[in-house]
Amino acid sequence: MKMAHLITNCSFNTSPSVQTFSSSPNYCRSVGQLQNSKSSNLSLKSCSRRQKKSYVTCASAAVQGQTQTPLTGSPQAYEHSSSKPKKVMVIGGDGYCGWATALHLSNKGYEVAIVDNLVRRLFDHQLGLDSLTPITSIQNRVRRWKSLTGKTIQLFIGDICDFEFLSEAFKSFEPDAAVHFGEQRSAPYSMIDRSRAVYTQHNNVIGTLNVLFAMKEYSEECHLVKLGTMGEYGTPNIDIEEGFITVTHNGRTDILPYPKQASSFYHLSKVHDSHNIAFTCKAWGIRATDLNQGVVYGVRTDETAMHEELSNRFDYDGVFGTALNRFCVQAAVGHPLTVYGKGGQTRGYLDIRDTVQCVELAIANPAKPGEFRVFNQFTEQFSVNELAKLVTAAGAKLGLEVQDQIGAQPTSRG
Repeated sequence: MKMAHLITNCSFNTSPSVQTFSSSPNYCRSVGQLQNSKSSNLSLKSCSRRQKKSYVTCASAAVQGQTQTPLTGSPQAYEHSSSKPKKVMVIGGDGYCGWATALHLSNKGYEVAIVDNLVRRLFDHQLGLDSLTPITSIQNRVRRWKSLTGKTIQLFIGDICDFEFLSEAFKSFEPDAAVHFGEQRSAPYSMIDRSRAVYTQHNNVIGTLNVLFAMKEYSEECHLVKLGTMGEYGTPNIDIEEGFITVTHNGRTDILPYPKQASSFYHLSKVHDSHNIAFTCKAWGIRATDLNQGVVYGVRTDETAMHEELSNRFDYDGVFGTALNRFCVQAAVGHPLTVYGKGGQTRGYLDIRDTVQCVELAIANPAKPGEFRVFNQFTEQFSVNELAKLVTAAGAKLGLEVQDQIGAQPTSRG
């Protein structure tokens, strides 16, 4: 799915959940239009790769001199296979990517369990933030899903940093695959102060270590699908490979992990995760797939659009919101688009509908025992200035007069 198509092909139809959230229907309608689209999803059946271009999704790369198990075929090819993983644990299933993924997998016939400590909701309360779209309780969410589809999603409410709790969840559910979204995911949050930096590192690194130990002790055949980030690589002046790079030095050649240049305590925690996962694959025979995603955008999937109580988050603040979400809201309320610095920062972007399909492909095509696979996921690349231009054009189509404020400085929290 191309972002330009997504935010410029707009209709005046919006979801009831967006209309009823605010006392300003025109405001919410404009935001919904700016990110709404009826076009089809990007096909991930053939995973292609073009350096420094759009459409870098799910190509395979060499790991320690061997070829990775590729993400070939389609999830549909595995729906009637006896080897298809039946039970999937979605860690962090109450969050943005986790909720959409849990519903998508349940809808595809997987038996799904959500593990979450619900701390993301606490962050909103502590920082005075909120999702633009109304989010009901996780209990109401799964009840509504069952009433609409007849499918049950199990709930394990607790902290993965509590190994006793996590162990009981693994022993009770016995997952074939564990999709790990259960981390503090905001770089700005990790940089607010010491306590939040420490929390981010502890929650993410220790939580992932606990998942690895739980797999080793209670689910040896379980396949870990871990959400990574393209931010682990930093912004080098060379092509970014998928996890590994071939290096020739003093006449000798080897395949080594691609250098990591994290830019926040959050990104550092993800680097530590990747190293720990790679080590346990080698030492214990864990099977793992690390999905390094670009910035994910969009709210709706087929499943979250079924009812307002299934709505996903729309974060637009300076801590958890993306630049695209912030620009859409600013355009809707008539505020100049705040382009920080010169606006040349370029990132890869991925629609949430493509995210859930990539996760499903990884589950349907599991890594081999002892294999650590790395896939980079994004479909398009945009600078902040380019995002602002896309939103400006979409706003003009809706009759909005959109201006930008280049060189703006983010408001600090402390």
